[in-house]
Formats: sequence, structure tokens, C-alpha cells
Amino acid sequence: MHMALYNGLLWVASPVLTRHMEKRLAIGKEDPARFEERFGVASRARPDGELVWIHAASVGEAVSALALVGGLLKRAPERQILVTTGTRTSAEIMAARLPERAFHQYIPIDRKVAVHRFLDHWRPELAIWMESEIWPNLIFETAARNIPMMLANARITKKSYDLWRKSLGFSKKLLGAFRYCSAQSEISAVRLRALGADPVECVGNLKFSSDPLPVDEGALRAMLARLKDRPLWLAASTHKGEEGYILAAHERLRADIPDILTVIVPRHPERGGEVAELAAAENIKTARRSAAEEITEETGIYVADTIGELGLFYRLAGIVYIGGSLIPNGGQNPLEAARLNCAVLYGPHMDNFADVMEEFQRLDAAREVHDAAELAEEVAGYLRCPATRDDMAARAAEVVKTGKLTLEKNLERIEDLLKAGRG
Repeated sequence: MHMALYNGLLWVASPVLTRHMEKRLAIGKEDPARFEERFGVASRARPDGELVWIHAASVGEAVSALALVGGLLKRAPERQILVTTGTRTSAEIMAARLPERAFHQYIPIDRKVAVHRFLDHWRPELAIWMESEIWPNLIFETAARNIPMMLANARITKKSYDLWRKSLGFSKKLLGAFRYCSAQSEISAVRLRALGADPVECVGNLKFSSDPLPVDEGALRAMLARLKDRPLWLAASTHKGEEGYILAAHERLRADIPDILTVIVPRHPERGGEVAELAAAENIKTARRSAAEEITEETGIYVADTIGELGLFYRLAGIVYIGGSLIPNGGQNPLEAARLNCAVLYGPHMDNFADVMEEFQRLDAAREVHDAAELAEEVAGYLRCPATRDDMAARAAEVVKTGKLTLEKNLERIEDLLKAGRG
């Protein structure tokens, strides 16, 4: 009954969905060269041999999946891995970071015809869904083909839990299609069991298992030569409505540190022009990386609106504010900064990483700020006292040391599912 209703609604809304996808294409949110992948049409041949499919919604989940990809490839030299995501940014990052024998495709929209095309072509031996991405047709059609499925690094917020409890048993059917669920935390494990997932095991958060973000060594040397010993800090993965705080903090810092450079990496690179205009409106000299604009002595704001270069700017800055957290947006991943010798600052809205932040708080490994004044004060304190900054960065590094065991446990469960599937 649930799926009949769901597919009936999809059929009724089909013209709206088509227009929505065409609009996304027109505004650059879909890749025109690979748009057909969104309708299940593959852009490459299926490789011979064992194929594991990992689906991750967007950048954060995809980056978390990289540790699994590397571990699975090491365990089987003939294995191939298909990684699917739904956004252009994640596709570009995967293109740069996926190793040999792993490749990316866009996830098809959840219409049956697109799902059938996708599964008919790829025929994976195992499907791994990262975190909490749920597409009913993909899940049920995959299960119907007797392809084992695992929900990895699963998390479920209280809001989502309360919503799914009202689904009249639909959650049990969906989650029951997975043969195994690994949860990020005990509270997520409890909620998943209550909604019908079985078995569920809390083995830790895979976000702790990722490798440090990569860097172009040539670009790093060039930036170090250009900046020399200039003081700087980084606002990473900022969102709309948040840059005002960053600019205000910059102005406060400039009063005491005239040559301060503030680097802003917008979460969505296409917002680079918008961020630069905000800075220009405050009469702050600004340069944009995507436009190859040089940093001069007068530059106060550097907008790093490119893809895949956060690793570069974490290595340069050493003091990082984690975006999406001064506004109610749930926050971004603080672990990437912690791996690269950074002192971490964050706002009060880190809901998406509540479990992670508990570890930071337990080790006193990050500082929470609530406005531009507090942000400027913390940055200035670290710049004046490098030893304090070094101590906080070392504490942050301790947070990420738990990841190896979590990765190994997930890899073992995956191998068990593959073995069962072969049997």
C-alpha cells in the first residue's frame, strides 16, 4: 500500500519533477554532460568481476565513504567500486579523490523506470547506503533482486525519528530491507531498532576514519611564498547568512592586527561572487581564487571559491571556524580541520555533528562562539599566543584517533555480507 501510494504520487507529480530537474540543469546544479545518469542511463560500461556500490548523498557522506572505498579495494585486488552521489560538487570531489578501480556515477531519480535502468546495467554484488539517505524505489528494487544492502554510518535525528514513527509501518519495511546497519551512536542505534532495522550495531562514526584532505603541494608552496608570515585564519564551508559574522569579525581583528587576512571558503563555490560583493560593500579589499585574483598587501578577504582545496587552506591557516554553525544550519564537519593541525572554533548550531562535538567537548578540543565579537576574540587570542593554538590543535588531533577500529569493524561486516551473498 505504501509503495503504491508513493509511486502514485510520483506519477502525478511527474511533470513537476521533470521541470524541477530541467531547472536544476539550467542553473548549473546538474551536469549537462552527464544529465542522463539522473535517469538511470549509465555513461560507462560495467566493469567485469565483483562490483560494490556505495551511495552517499552529498559531499560529507561521500568523503566519509572514501575510507571504506580504500579499505575494500585493499582487501580484494580485482574488486571495483561504484560510488553514487546526487550533487555536482560531490561528483567533482570524487573525481579528484577516488582511487583506481573506483568510479563515480550520479544517483538516478527515484522513478521506477530510472531505477530499473540503473540496476539492470550495474548489477552490484552489494549495496552500501551511507548515513540516512532513503529512496524507497531504489531500496525495494535492489532488495527485490536479492542484492544484499547495508546501511553504513547510520544516524537519525530526533526530528527524523519522530517523523518516521508516524509512517504507519513504512519505516519498518524500508529499514527491514537492509541486512545490516552500523550506527554512528548508541542513540541512533536505539532509534533505528525502534523503527524496524535489524540487526543494528553501534561501531562508531566513520567520519573519524577518513584520511587527511589532500593538497596540491605546488599550490601550497605558491601560497606560502605569497603570504610569507602574514597572519590569517579560515572560515570554512560557510553558508548564506553567515558571512556577515565573518566580515564583522574581520573588521574587529583588523583594528588590532592591521595585516590580518581572512580566508572564506563558501560551502557552495558558486556563491563566491555573492560573498565578494558582501565584502566589497563593507569596503574590504577582496580577491577571489576562482578568478585568479592575486592577494596583495591591501587584500583583507580572500574568497576561496574553488572545489577540493579545503586541504590547502586548512594547512595554511591553523585557526578554523567551522561554517554552518552560527546560523541554524546544522554545521559542517570539524574533523577535517582537526586532522590538519588546526585549532577549531564553531557556533552553537552543530546539530548534524552532535555526537562528534561531544568528543570535542570531552577533550576540551574546540571553542564555541556565539557572535562576531567572540569569534574575533578567540582568533586574536590564538594569533597572539601560538602555544595556546598548538595545544588546542593537539587536543583536536586526539579526537580523530579513534577511527581505525571503526573502519575495520565496518569492513569486516561488509566482507561478511559479500561472503553470504556469494553463498
